[in-house]
Formats: sequence, structure tokens, C-alpha cells
Amino acid sequence: MDTFTQHREGREAADLLERSRTAVDPVLRGAVRSLPESMRRIAAYHFGWQDADGLPTSGHAGKAIRPALVLAAARAVSGRTDSAEQAVRPAAAVELVHNFTLLHDDVIDHDRTRRHRPTAWTVFGVANAILAGDALHALAVRILAQDAHPAATEAAGRLSACVLELCDGQYADCAFEHRPEVTLEECLSMAEAKTGALLGCACALGALYAGAEPAAVKAMDAFGRAAGLAFQLIDDLIGIWGDPATTGKPAGADLVARKKSLPVVAALTSDSPAAAELAALYAAEGPLDDIALRRAAEAVEAAGGRDWAQSEACVRMAAAIDHLARAVPDLGEAGDLLSLAEFVTRRSR
Repeated sequence: MDTFTQHREGREAADLLERSRTAVDPVLRGAVRSLPESMRRIAAYHFGWQDADGLPTSGHAGKAIRPALVLAAARAVSGRTDSAEQAVRPAAAVELVHNFTLLHDDVIDHDRTRRHRPTAWTVFGVANAILAGDALHALAVRILAQDAHPAATEAAGRLSACVLELCDGQYADCAFEHRPEVTLEECLSMAEAKTGALLGCACALGALYAGAEPAAVKAMDAFGRAAGLAFQLIDDLIGIWGDPATTGKPAGADLVARKKSLPVVAALTSDSPAAAELAALYAAEGPLDDIALRRAAEAVEAAGGRDWAQSEACVRMAAAIDHLARAVPDLGEAGDLLSLAEFVTRRSR
């Protein structure tokens, strides 16, 4: 693909994300305003709407990929723009669940930076950040419980089941940190639960609100899960080689935390000298200094972890498109979904 085409498609995805954010933002803000003041202040800070003192800021609530998937799925299945308009509330619910997990993940991972500023727990305390995450989860459930759309009840059940799967994936992710060996299959299963489940749920909710048949809803869920796994593979690459100016996190953040991310596990299981060096670095006492951090990144690459993750992301995205074709036989109707899929798999290139 030439540079001009990449730029044009990237611009299309960026425009789509901005339109989705504009559509969903009023519902998100209205939901957060309904919180008790104690939780409202933390949530507004996390979303980038206020600073730590409660003063308005010009920040926004992230890339809005998940709500964009809800709206794009509704349009793709129905072929009508008004279906996307009807799906704004589930799109907001999905984004609330996503941010509930971010608040908790930042505590679990001890991440001190998100979206180029201190994480909520470093500003308001661990307990308060966890409570704010719980409040966002409750808001997501309430948005669907109060929705008059005929698909709302099933959507609420799907979203709750998804949260349970997310928790299971996060549990596995934490457990891997204390295990000397993790298989690549275990790591892929964890990533599907932790990341793929919510993207699959987002696509399924969009299809539900568009009145899709059960088979199409199932195929859209499978599309989102496969795309989500591709997303996680790329995210794991960014966690090692991402530019802090773009990611808002320190360089090599996943290596600093000694996370057993997908490219790391692929490298560790490669049975190569670089794998042995990486294992020794991960097993060493104390934090990784700049030299050790550079050696770890080089070892992941030398052991094939970087190439494998990039290749596997392409494989998973091809599988995602196969699933999408079952839900939307005319892929011309799914242009927005395909633009989003291309966007998330090109982020590290």
C-alpha cells in the first residue's frame, strides 16, 4: 500500500472516530454528571474533561474505538445511518465499561501515566480510583437498563457476560507475572478474554440494535474478537517499541513491568539464545535500568517476538474479515468497520 493511500485511509478512520466521539460524548458526559460528586470528579479527570482541581480542560476521553465499532456495526448490518443513531446508548455503555477497566488496570499495573498525564490513582488514591471504576461500571448497566430499545435487555446480558470474561482475562494476566513459564496458547487465550471480548461485544451490540439475526450477531462478535486480538498484538508491540510522545507512557513500559505480553512470550518460547537472555533479564532482581531495558527489547526482537506478533496480527485480521463477511455478505456495506480494523493494525508501522 502506498503512503498516499495509507494517509487517506488513516484520515478516514480518524474522521470516523471523531464522529463517533461526537455522537457518544453527550451521553457519556450526562452519565458522569449523574454520579455523586465524589465519583464525578475522579471520572471527569480520568476522561480528560477536568484537571485535578476540577477545572475544565480541553482533553477528550481517548480514541473511542469501541463505541465507533458499535455504531459502525449497526450501520454495516442494517445499511442505514439511523441504526447507528439508535445505538448511541450501547456505544456509551461499552465505553464506560472500557474506562472502568482502565481505571482498575492502572492500579493493578501500577501505571503512573495515561493519556499524557498522571493516572487517576496517583492523583486521588488507589481506593478512590477503584471506586470510580466501579461507578462507571454501574453507569453502563444503568444506561442499558433504562433504554426502551427492544434489544436493550439482551444487550445488558451480553455486556455483563463480557465483564465476567474481562475479569477472567485480567486474572490470568496477573497470574502469568508469577509463573516462570507461560505457553503462547495460554497468552493468546488471555488476550482474547482481556481485549477481544469487549471489541466482540461492541460489534455484537451494534448488530443487536440494528435488528440482526442471531447468526449475524454471532459473526459480528467473532469479527470483533479476532480484530481485538490483532489490536492486542499491535498494542503489545507498542508497549515495547512505542514512542512515549505518542503513547503517553514511558518507553518500554511493558518490559519495565516485566509483563508477559504476546511478543515477549513468543520470544521466551523460541528456544533460542536470545530467549535465554530475555528470561535471565526477567528473572533478575530489581528494576531494569536503561541498558537492561535496551537489551530486553533487542532480545525480544532477536528471538523473533516482534516479527511473530506483526505476522500474527495480520493472520487474526484476515480471520476477522472472514467472520465479517458472514454477517455482511456485501463488504461494501462494512467500509467503516474495515477502516477501523485497518487503523488498529497499522498503529505500530
